[in-house]
Amino acid sequence: MSVANEVEAANAEYAASFTKGDLQLPPQRKVAIVTCMDARLDPARALGLEEGDAHVIRNAGGRVTDALRSLIISQQLLGTREIILVHHTNCGMLTFTDEAIRSKIRSELGQNADHIAFLPFGDLKQSVLDDIRSLKDNSLLLNVPITGYIYEVETGKITLVEKNV
Repeated sequence: MSVANEVEAANAEYAASFTKGDLQLPPQRKVAIVTCMDARLDPARALGLEEGDAHVIRNAGGRVTDALRSLIISQQLLGTREIILVHHTNCGMLTFTDEAIRSKIRSELGQNADHIAFLPFGDLKQSVLDDIRSLKDNSLLLNVPITGYIYEVETGKITLVEKNV
């Protein structure tokens, strides 16, 4: 059975007892969370979130550059007034450079990806601090509290890196 078939079966079971169709569009806790797409990180479970609580924006590394469009919409149209960043230990973004992935794409696909910033990083804590600074310095975002954490995939715990209120 393909994963898509498994997903369809799981959704049928979920939808059969679904009772949250009346949740409001804006997130009730007025928070946007930017985190990594890593399959080992379940933001809702790790951070105590329920449907309707928060906007959760995921991408490779949880980088805010990729999340900017979503954050602007979240604030301007849907009323979020806080941002939480969650990067994590053992992240794949620590394992390569832009040039390494560009070379792989040239070799395997025969394509040029030099125009793409893949945003890898060499220092986990610094990546959180850099992303907080990037958000604070961005004139398209509101001046809201921003908190950055590192999630430990080994333990499930979050560790505060910086709280910018």
